[in-house]
Amino acid sequence: MSSNSDDTLPPPMPEPVGVPAAPAAPAAPAATPNEALLAQLARDFLRERRLERRWRTVFRLFWLGLAALLVYSLWQQGRHVTPTTVPHTALVEVRGEIAVDTAASAELLLAALKDAFKDEAAQAVVLRINSPGGSPVQAGIVHDEIKRLKKLHGKPVYAVVEEMCASGAYYIAAAADEIYVDKASVVGSIGVLMDGFGFTGLMSKLGVERRLLTAGDNKGMLDPFSPVNPRQQAYAQAMLDQIHQQFIAVVREGRGKRLKETPDTFSGLFWNGEQAVQQGLADHFGNLDYVAREVVKAEEIIDYTTHDNFAERFAKRFGAAIGYGAIKALRELPPLR
Repeated sequence: MSSNSDDTLPPPMPEPVGVPAAPAAPAAPAATPNEALLAQLARDFLRERRLERRWRTVFRLFWLGLAALLVYSLWQQGRHVTPTTVPHTALVEVRGEIAVDTAASAELLLAALKDAFKDEAAQAVVLRINSPGGSPVQAGIVHDEIKRLKKLHGKPVYAVVEEMCASGAYYIAAAADEIYVDKASVVGSIGVLMDGFGFTGLMSKLGVERRLLTAGDNKGMLDPFSPVNPRQQAYAQAMLDQIHQQFIAVVREGRGKRLKETPDTFSGLFWNGEQAVQQGLADHFGNLDYVAREVVKAEEIIDYTTHDNFAERFAKRFGAAIGYGAIKALRELPPLR
């Protein structure tokens, strides 16, 4: 018996009558101006917070890196010179103005000198000098320490002058056993000065009146805005004369019979190297290599000079008073009085 398969399918369901269609999802209401403003403010706030966190992280990494650099620099400075058993000539540079917080300060020079004398392989200590002088106090400290170390360790000290060895620099050189110069070096200026300016005439022309109050008759001594007081001027001159005599005594002691004194020797004049040798202010002509090779007989030269490290230069240049003070506190020797 054959039949069509379509005959067995159920009839289609009739469409429902009177049943409403499902309602569509309601559209979001439009944001009011106040709500839009609040949303923008919220987005700006979150953006600012993210930027703030990023910069905070950057600054933390920067200070952490700087701190690590400071520690490394101080550690490197503490190491100074690697000990060696090879006989050598120890070099200490005296360059620039002799004053506190300079490369030629007593603090830095003393540290270098102590290391140089302490090294048993150092056959002699050479001061290579290129300085116009500076503080008589700083120069005196270095001079006295050289004499003490010479006596303690029994090592010779030679001064080698490059361009200039004047005033306080010669004060230091006088402690050396011998002084070597170039024919054109500038040597001498054995004297003391105190300079300044006076503005009383200018103030009078401008109609400016100086009102200075002091407790103590001499507290305003040498004030540049007040007229010169003859009694105070005489006192200052006597003080300079006394320091000058101290300088003269040091030179006479250091040079001994080699010094050929003339009326100009201690007048503050300076001479070229050739004249200095003739007058006994220097001994021979020669540079650092010559002294190491021919005099010390130790051609290898090791520099013991204490230099400002990168961290200190960075702190000084940018005026980081706190950072520089921390560096000084970490590396400062007991104060010299």
